[in-house]
Amino acid sequence: MPTPLQLICTDFDGTLHSDFTEPPVPQALQTKLAQLQAEGATWVINTGRTLDDLRLGIDNAELTVHPDYVVVVEREIFRCVEHGYEPLTDWNDRCTRTQAALFASIADRLPELFDWVNLHFSANVYEDEWSPFCLIARNNRDADAIQEFVNAFFADDPQLTFVRNDIYGRLSHTDFTKGTALTELAQQLDIPREGIFVAGDHWNDLSMLQPDRAEWLVSPANSISEVIAHMERIDGFIASTECGEGVLEGLEWALQQT
Repeated sequence: MPTPLQLICTDFDGTLHSDFTEPPVPQALQTKLAQLQAEGATWVINTGRTLDDLRLGIDNAELTVHPDYVVVVEREIFRCVEHGYEPLTDWNDRCTRTQAALFASIADRLPELFDWVNLHFSANVYEDEWSPFCLIARNNRDADAIQEFVNAFFADDPQLTFVRNDIYGRLSHTDFTKGTALTELAQQLDIPREGIFVAGDHWNDLSMLQPDRAEWLVSPANSISEVIAHMERIDGFIASTECGEGVLEGLEWALQQT
């Protein structure tokens, strides 16, 4: 019998995967994901990691089950094939062009932002191929303060957003998030909102933990307070267990609803 969960979208760090358990992804969850894939579900890992970092994380976790798709740096979509990862070229290229144009328009403002952060905090701020402003803060208190400043600094540009996960952050275009990438993939696969399951735990998961994007919305017990509050407001499912155990609990809950 086909599963009603047609598209299963999970964050990686802190949701699917834990650095503090062995194995990092519970075997029972791996078995359940494999079962649902065999019943017709498509599984996508949707993460802020780069593709290389995610591949390393998957390899180190020694998974017995593998995703059908991955979304990396919160926006680029790849299909998992036998010998690697095949990009969804149209979406990824459009993302790259749109981001580049936006970042070019703010280039003259970035030195002031870098100078402010370096003056007030002991943080690592840098540019990489995905964003002209990336942050690794010393702690979450500093990251909160920097995020508040960045949001105010670019308040006049509604296309810019500061994507945050723990002490990490980067500037991005509002059109390209975990949420919009999820919706794009669902459209490509012709999967309706009613067939989508999403699990996430942090700031950058909020864009996909939305009732207009998925029917079943789940957060593990270790989710940050902002995510817990959001899930309470939208009547999502907050698991009693953490990380992968919470995802498994959420999958069982969703299956019981159908």
